[in-house]
Amino acid sequence: MTSTQPYPAAAAYGRLLDQANRHDPYPHFTELAQEPIQRLDENSWLVSRHADITALLRDPRLSSEDGAGPQGPPGSDGRPFRGPFLLVDPPHHNTLRDQTMHQFMPRIMGMGPRIEAMVARLLDRHAGTRPGELDIVTALAYPLPVGVICELLGVPEEEEPVFHSFAARLTRALDPVETLTAQEIAELQVTRAQWREYLMPMIARRRDRPGIDLVSGLLTEGDPATRMNTLELATTLGLLLIAGHETTVNLITNGTLALLRHPDVLDRLRADPDLAPAVVEEALRFDPPVQQTSRRTTADVRIAGEVVPAGSRVVFLLGAANRDPRRFADPDRFWPERPGNAHLAFGGGVHYCFGAALARMEGQAALSAIAARLTGPRLLADPPPYRTNMLLRGPAELRVAYDAVTR
Repeated sequence: MTSTQPYPAAAAYGRLLDQANRHDPYPHFTELAQEPIQRLDENSWLVSRHADITALLRDPRLSSEDGAGPQGPPGSDGRPFRGPFLLVDPPHHNTLRDQTMHQFMPRIMGMGPRIEAMVARLLDRHAGTRPGELDIVTALAYPLPVGVICELLGVPEEEEPVFHSFAARLTRALDPVETLTAQEIAELQVTRAQWREYLMPMIARRRDRPGIDLVSGLLTEGDPATRMNTLELATTLGLLLIAGHETTVNLITNGTLALLRHPDVLDRLRADPDLAPAVVEEALRFDPPVQQTSRRTTADVRIAGEVVPAGSRVVFLLGAANRDPRRFADPDRFWPERPGNAHLAFGGGVHYCFGAALARMEGQAALSAIAARLTGPRLLADPPPYRTNMLLRGPAELRVAYDAVTR
C-alpha cells in the first residue's frame, strides 16, 4: 500500500507493514494513533485506542467469522466443519473452545516444575563455555514452547522438529492479507493439507488406543453428539501449535531483548526472581507478541463518533493500544512495577487467549533463568534481524555474548 491510496491512513499503515520498519514499528503505531479511528479502505477501519479496543473486543456485534458461517467439508462422522474456534462465533465457538479448555487447563496447571526443568536443560547445553555466545531464539525461545506443546499432545521428542516446521509455515496464515502474495496463499493451502495428512494417522492411533494426552481426551471425553470431528480436531491442534508456540517464542525473545536493553531491570530481576511475573506482564505490554487483530461488523457500530457500517473489517492495533498514553503513564518506558498493567496482548472477550496461563509460565521460567544464569550478557546485533511476519512479530535471531552460563 502506498500514499496513492484514497485514505490517508493507508500510507501510514503501509509503513507499519513494511519489513524495513519491523525492528521498530512503534513510531508508526503512534502516527496511526493520532486519530482514534481511521478508514483504511472502502471496507476497512483502523482502531488504535485502548478503551475503544477493550470495549469492541467484547461487543457481540463484531464477529470473528468471515461472513460465510461455520461451513466446510464434513469430518469423518459426516458432520459439518465448525472451526477453528478462533475464527467462529458463539455458539460453535463456545462448544469447541470449552472442549479444548476442559482438556488443556488441567494438564498445564501442574507443568511449572516441568517447564523450569526444560529451560534448565536447554541452558545446560551452554554451561561451562566461557566466554561464549548463543542465539536466544534457537537455544531457548523456539525449543521450549514446542517441547511443551508436544508433551501436551503426546508427541515423541524426535518429532518435535516436524512440529517446529509446521508452526513456522502455518503462522503466516495469520498475517494481514495485504502482506501475502498469491504464491504464499497457495503454499499455505498446501501446508494445511500436509498438516492434516500428518495428523490423521496419529489421531487414528489415539482413537484406537487412547492415552492420557490432550488428543486422547478430545477424542474420547465429553458428549459424543458435540465432540469434535476429525477435521475440527486437526484444525484445533494446528491452532494450539500456533497459539502455544509462535506467540511464546516472541514473548521470550522480545522480553529478553527488552531486558538486555534495560540492564537496570535485568539486574533487579537477577536480584529478585519474584519480579518475574511483573517483568513478563510489562514485556507483553511493551512489545506484544501479537501486534494486531481484526473483526467484522454484523451491524452498524458507532466507534469514536464514526458509524462503521455492517460488513466492515475493523483492525485493532494492539501495539498502539498497549502504548496509549490515555491508559498508561510514560508508555514508552519499560517499567515492570507499572501499576494497573491492563495490557491487551492476549486480546479480550470470548476470544481471550486460552493459552495465556501457559505463555506466562513459560515466559517467567525463561526470563528468570536468563537473568540468573547468563553473566555479562550483551547483544551482538541491535537491532536484531526480524522475521517477515507482522502480526506475530519477533526477531529471527537474538545473538547474545556472555561471560559464562552458570549451573
